[in-house]
Amino acid sequence: MSILQAVGLSILPNLGGIAGSYFTRKNVKTWYESLDKPSWRPPNWYFAPVWTSLYTSMGYASYLIFKDGVGDSRKLALGLYGSQLALNWAWTPLFFHYHKLGLSTIEISLLTANIAACIYAFYPINKTAAYLLLPYLAWVSFATAINFSVWKRNSKKQQ
Repeated sequence: MSILQAVGLSILPNLGGIAGSYFTRKNVKTWYESLDKPSWRPPNWYFAPVWTSLYTSMGYASYLIFKDGVGDSRKLALGLYGSQLALNWAWTPLFFHYHKLGLSTIEISLLTANIAACIYAFYPINKTAAYLLLPYLAWVSFATAINFSVWKRNSKKQQ
């Protein structure tokens, strides 16, 4: 494995985040600001640096699995990784572009479960890779709670 592979796989998740920012930027100051949000939600400026660090660490974790895994266990782990990445990238347009608060809550709940399964699959292959996903799981669990709260607080507005 080369340093280029490690860097490339570390950058890859950020590409979806960059693409998703197109939907976010267009809606944060208009639609999103009009929503009733919980007081315990972090400020908007907090999300970009958190996601950048999470995307980079999950990408590096995938590199470790790609490097150390073999056979079916590697296929399963990377398959789960790919599916959680797809779910992650799909959430932003669901929430910010289509304004589907209920559907995005279901989707992010599936993402949370997928991340947990990914950690479980990563652990026997490379413990560091599994540990690198723990902050991601914690953040997405928190984001799920925010999404659910926003959905419940605004469900009458959305009808």
